[in-house]
Amino acid sequence: MKTEKQLREQYRSIRESLDERGRREWAASEAMALGYGGIALVHRASGIVPSTIGKGIKELRRRRDGKAQPEERRRVRRPGGGRPRKTAENPQLLAALEALVESTTRGDPESALRWTCKSLRVLAEELCRKGHDVSYQTVRRLLKRLDYSLQGNRKTVEGVQHDDRDAQFRYIDRQTKKRIKASNPAISVDTKKKELVGNHKNGGREYRPKGAPEKVDVHDFKGELGRVSPYGVYDLHDNSGWVSVGISADTSEFAVETIRRWWNSMGYERYPEACELLITADCGGSNGNRTRLWKLELQSLADALGIPITVCHFPPGTSKWNKIEHRLFSFITFNWRGKPLRTYQTVVNLIAATTTKTGLEVQCELDPSDYEKGRKVSDDEMKTIKIRPHRFHGEWNYTIRPH
Repeated sequence: MKTEKQLREQYRSIRESLDERGRREWAASEAMALGYGGIALVHRASGIVPSTIGKGIKELRRRRDGKAQPEERRRVRRPGGGRPRKTAENPQLLAALEALVESTTRGDPESALRWTCKSLRVLAEELCRKGHDVSYQTVRRLLKRLDYSLQGNRKTVEGVQHDDRDAQFRYIDRQTKKRIKASNPAISVDTKKKELVGNHKNGGREYRPKGAPEKVDVHDFKGELGRVSPYGVYDLHDNSGWVSVGISADTSEFAVETIRRWWNSMGYERYPEACELLITADCGGSNGNRTRLWKLELQSLADALGIPITVCHFPPGTSKWNKIEHRLFSFITFNWRGKPLRTYQTVVNLIAATTTKTGLEVQCELDPSDYEKGRKVSDDEMKTIKIRPHRFHGEWNYTIRPH
């Protein structure tokens, strides 16, 4: 007796050379040869519905008993069988549908669907109002025929780009390779998306017993624990990271304090003889290139470490190219998918448990300090910063030396 796998392979090898009647008769003959349960087995192997297989069995038995007419033996379908296509009944239907969709695609302000969701049912209702009797299933088939498909937005428009964008990328690459070759630390820093702490829904899914999802609050109101701001430091050479989970404002003081904690916990042990530090960062946020407090706090860090600190900012609008985004933060998000961040300790534990096949190591710590938001830096304080802009785009690339 043939197995389901054998039937499937046999059907795949002959289906292209058979017409509709031939496939039906093949399935019927195999089902008859298998006996009891044959129709179900052939259906699983070929995908041909049981009713069609049963019809083929009746045809074979009529032919075997001599009851089939000569013209019936040659015919694939009965004359006139099948419902005529809507486009045959209504030649203007296809053009009407295309005009309806294209007008909304091209932004025609006079279109009835300019500001509506173009679902199958809405399109079908609009066609019916124009005198075309059509269902939403037919609209789906016609859209497929017109090469339309469901598509989401694609992030491809980057807006205005700086003329030296690529040159800055190459400059950062050269500066990074230079530090790594000299066994000096080169890190990438940024703030991860702020997360709401409490019994709230977290994006993503994880395996759980069927019918027993994690129960969370219906509304995501900011509770007693509020939000946390994970600020990360990623070592470009060591494939390791440090994350401080802040419960206060995401300020430059908090950002530099995170870098200090990374150095004391991981950096100094990894680079005991370091003579300088390179930081790659975005152009905005708490580590923005125009933020005075960022530079003032870096001066304090340089004085504490006793080594110069060089900062290279990515051009505006290119934050997604920052290494920490796709080498650290993306894996943290993947690791805690579907898990409610109920407490601060839950956030810390999930971040610290993040690993990859390439050997990523992450350390995490809660920073309970209160950082003042909106702190101003005076001109006199700015004059105390020993900052040296680089020749190439000094507003993006600069070195702060210790006093």
